[in-house]
Amino acid sequence: MFYLVGLGLGDVKDITVKGLEVVKNAERVYLEAYTSILTVGKEALEEYYGRKVILADRDMVEQQSDELLDGADKSDVAFLVVGDPLGATTHTDLILRAVEKGIQYRVVHNASIMNAVGCCGLQLYNYGEAVSIVFWTDTWRPDSFFDKIAVNRDRGMHTLCLLDIKMKEQTIENLMKGNKIFEPPRFMSVSQAAEQLLEIVQRKGKEGEQNLALSEDTVCVGLARVGCDDQKICVATLQQLTSVDIGEPLHSLVIPGHMHPLEIDMLNLFALDDSVKTHLQASLPSS
Repeated sequence: MFYLVGLGLGDVKDITVKGLEVVKNAERVYLEAYTSILTVGKEALEEYYGRKVILADRDMVEQQSDELLDGADKSDVAFLVVGDPLGATTHTDLILRAVEKGIQYRVVHNASIMNAVGCCGLQLYNYGEAVSIVFWTDTWRPDSFFDKIAVNRDRGMHTLCLLDIKMKEQTIENLMKGNKIFEPPRFMSVSQAAEQLLEIVQRKGKEGEQNLALSEDTVCVGLARVGCDDQKICVATLQQLTSVDIGEPLHSLVIPGHMHPLEIDMLNLFALDDSVKTHLQASLPSS
């Protein structure tokens, strides 16, 4: 059997009982190491599980899946994923490859940011399409995610923004020379995401676009290390979030749509200051 096992969002103890049983009994155990990260390293997992854990980077998962699946028709292989196993399309592709090879599979689900984001108080059924915000470069500055945010806002839906992660990134020079030299990991912060969104808003405003989905005064929600003991939630305007430090990764950003009074009451618990509470109060429908 090929098992895809969710690890949850916090530390080694967030794995489910069923998932832990799979890990302890598997012939081989892999840890997917590029779509997300835990607050603890591979060594901590190995100590807790009492098992050797093999790191599986993007190249292995996407280009060398045969190695992952090898022998899974005769014994159990466990593939560990931070959050829930089906939170990334790459893992769906692994299932399809397993089926093509006649290998049975089973998914052991766990919490992911897609449902744990409810911690900020905005109701999950009021979310629209989630978007990814990527790191800009000097020559590549995509902004298509802004249009999706605008569609959600127009429908009164909240938007979960998943922020970029760069693992085993190579410089153009090393890539062209074939050098296996990698840059340090990078994790987009809420402040960086807010800066990019604000730049898009300002550019579109200068180009004459009217009734933009966001402004510098739009109240947003910054989240850090959701599911961990030191989880942080900060509700502030988009402008304020450009200078707010909510600590270590991983970060996510939520842009609210239409809010129920109870949702506003929850956001008030995490408001940066009284000015944010005033903005939230102003969004209540008049009686």
